[in-house]
Amino acid sequence: MLKGYPRLSETFIAQEILALQRAGFDLRIISLRRPTDKTIHPVHRQITAPVTYLPEYLYQEPFRVLRGLLASRKLPGFRHAISAFLGDLRRDLTPNRIRRFGQACVLAAEVAHDVRWLHAHFIHTPASVTRYASLMSGLPWSCSAHAKDIWTSPDWELTEKLADTQWTVTCTASGHAHLQSLSQSPERVHLSYHGIDLERFPSPQAKAEKTDGTTTILAVGRAVEKKGFDLLLDALAALPADADWRLVHIGGGGKLAELKQQATRLGIAERISWLGAQPQETVLKAYREADIFALPCRIAADGDRDGLPNVLMEAQSQRLACISTDVSGVGELIIDNQTGLLCAAEDAPALTGALKRLIGDTKLRERLAAAGEKRVRTEFSHETTSAELIGLFDTSLTGTSARAVAAE
Repeated sequence: MLKGYPRLSETFIAQEILALQRAGFDLRIISLRRPTDKTIHPVHRQITAPVTYLPEYLYQEPFRVLRGLLASRKLPGFRHAISAFLGDLRRDLTPNRIRRFGQACVLAAEVAHDVRWLHAHFIHTPASVTRYASLMSGLPWSCSAHAKDIWTSPDWELTEKLADTQWTVTCTASGHAHLQSLSQSPERVHLSYHGIDLERFPSPQAKAEKTDGTTTILAVGRAVEKKGFDLLLDALAALPADADWRLVHIGGGGKLAELKQQATRLGIAERISWLGAQPQETVLKAYREADIFALPCRIAADGDRDGLPNVLMEAQSQRLACISTDVSGVGELIIDNQTGLLCAAEDAPALTGALKRLIGDTKLRERLAAAGEKRVRTEFSHETTSAELIGLFDTSLTGTSARAVAAE
């Protein structure tokens, strides 16, 4: 179960689905939304699982929702699901909650009879749909929790979902500790890093000699509060006047217009290239052409935050010196002054200092880049990190008549 598929920003989910496919699982992808990105990554073309799109809004497909409701009412666990839904609705009286129950009815009616297991990616809305469908159909379910979904969900909801799952995996030590503290069976909450598919990110050849002294700084990520790109612009504007740099940003996002306006106010707009959302081939080329990668993660006002951003692993795999902040799981990847530079979150002056160091010291850049690449390739290979998840599914499905998984 997925909130949307395919998505350019969720390569970590696509590579996980591909790993399960390669391990021999019979997959079916269920998405709550249709795709909005104009392009897809190569990994999406390798996934052969059929995709079913649930009604994004119930009023858009009323007859399909009505058929789902009538059919799901005949399922043995429908009353249990209604009870759980009404309990949730009392604490979260929103149209979103009603929508999730309607989607669950369609899922249970159209898909559940064809599968043996349900798995939700994200423990917020996708897990709500999966949980209700599981209660209706009696199918077991599991969940992959990530970052925003953990930190913006109320504890009561996390606790109840954790109690209903057969197991849950999450991708950072901080998220793992938080979910374990809320679970009645903490041993069923597993830490499983996403890792990186090194086949898609082979080690780069030596960089070509530059014809000028300009240092290219790359930032990849959606223009949203938690990425901290406004802090990056402030930090860049505070660099010495003689610092020779340019910034390349890749990513869409709702705050892109605000960032461009900020760059103009700061007088640095001419030094920045805004490329928008791009396919992975373009992103890989940008990693290889850049000198520094910057991602000043922060905790947003609503509690949203990154877990362990895949773009940091991707950048390090391409021997690129990285600057980030000590938020969430970033410190589990980047060791300050050894495999990159870490600043405190919200500290623009510290970010300026880190940028100044790397712009002015090519030997430091090379040392951090080489150490970062070595750490990613030895400790964060997707082949290694996906083994635990495959093992969990293998163990869970032993004795079933078919090796089938519904992947959100």
